[in-house]
Amino acid sequence: MIKITGGMSSDLCDPQLKMTRRDLLRVGGAGMIGMSLGSLFKLQAFAGETGKRTGGPGWGTAKNVVMIYLQGGPSHLDLWDPKENQPDNIRSSFKTIPTRIPGVHFTEILPELAKVNDKFTMIRSMSYTPNGLFNHTAAIYQIMTGYTTDKVSPSGQLEPPDPKDFPNFGSNIVRLHPLEQPMLPFVMLPRPLQESNVVGKGGNAGFLGKAFDPYTLFPEGDDMDMTKMDRIHTEDLKLPPEVFALRLQRRAKLREAIEQAMPDLDKAVANYNLDDYYQRALNLIVSGRARKAFDLSQESAKMRDRYGRNTFGQSCLLARRLIEAGTRVVEVIWPKVANSDNHSWDQHVDLTQRMKNQSGPMLDNGLSTFIADMDERGLLKDTLVVAIGEFGRSPQKGVSTSGNTNSADGRDHWPYCYSSIIAGAGIKRGYVHGKSDKTGSSPTEDPVHPTELLATMYHAFGIDPETIVYNHLKQPRELVKAKAVTKLFA
Repeated sequence: MIKITGGMSSDLCDPQLKMTRRDLLRVGGAGMIGMSLGSLFKLQAFAGETGKRTGGPGWGTAKNVVMIYLQGGPSHLDLWDPKENQPDNIRSSFKTIPTRIPGVHFTEILPELAKVNDKFTMIRSMSYTPNGLFNHTAAIYQIMTGYTTDKVSPSGQLEPPDPKDFPNFGSNIVRLHPLEQPMLPFVMLPRPLQESNVVGKGGNAGFLGKAFDPYTLFPEGDDMDMTKMDRIHTEDLKLPPEVFALRLQRRAKLREAIEQAMPDLDKAVANYNLDDYYQRALNLIVSGRARKAFDLSQESAKMRDRYGRNTFGQSCLLARRLIEAGTRVVEVIWPKVANSDNHSWDQHVDLTQRMKNQSGPMLDNGLSTFIADMDERGLLKDTLVVAIGEFGRSPQKGVSTSGNTNSADGRDHWPYCYSSIIAGAGIKRGYVHGKSDKTGSSPTEDPVHPTELLATMYHAFGIDPETIVYNHLKQPRELVKAKAVTKLFA
């Protein structure tokens, strides 16, 4: 089902709060798609008051953001922060290779990313003290919402998603920066956030309401089905066969005629430009803009091969197409359940084989091509790109840090130090921020907390990270309790 973002429901007895969705839906509830889509576009404009505090490098440089979420916790030591001259149980099994930045090395499984690291910033000092966040879902919730959770089950996993949850960062962004064109504001693909049977925690709008949920594009097929992006279905973005665009537009004109005969109603909604929002909703369906963006067959075989003919690579390609079409926020979720085998990043056993033959090549081709392609098309100028997992992996192989069993060729969860990539929208190019110690165990310079990275993302959109939102109890809450890392910006 298509979900177009809308405004936060609030009690009108409070003068600082906005009209509720229910109130607005009562006005003009008739029509085929009428106010169901149209009001949501209107509600989108009721973006709560953003903090107007400005200043500092990077303020307001981003128009769009793509989060490449490496669900499962990739090993920084075996990817982009290798440590040499260490014992075998710490040092990666992979050889190191030079990159475009003198003195900076990746491991041999990232040859393509090594060729483009002059286009992005590598953060090697991501870090947080777990405080119960050693499990995937709790850590995912933190990076997606900026908050830690109240309830954790005895198994260490979270309770299922709840309407009272804090909203995903994408929901906050599209609420505060609604689109001005008929396009899907927030898209998540190709699968939900998931650990075991906890599905979608941290991936929706929570207390902001379903109107701000992402449009989810989860093609049918098992996670190991590498061709499922060829079977994308967007039936909810099509007009039914019996409804033609002309007929739908005639109904819009009929609605306008009815409204003209209702001066009291016109007066009541005069300040809300409902006709404009209705038209934008109508245009989204009639124009087919979103459907066209989802059509990967429009890309050349060479370009599709370049990204990689697998779920992750084609998802990155689709993310670029969505940004070109006007989507504000795209989240590409690593196409495997967090705690699973094979292509997962949760490599407690068989790390060397799984990373070399499965997850490593997919990441290298997909992410390097995405960054290069975005740059070649000029899209990095105002699109922020972030690639990150919920944590890294333990420096010492074969030890247990989270209660899991690990083989001699496996690493456990490690939130104390890990790496991420950030690019575009004024972020420094060819820069390494922070430094880890000789074993990759903890930062020695410029540690960055996941919430600070979120604050940096909001800052790039010209949104004060401390902007107040109201939860389900109408209690004020900051978007995130952290400051932006402005050193990341040029």
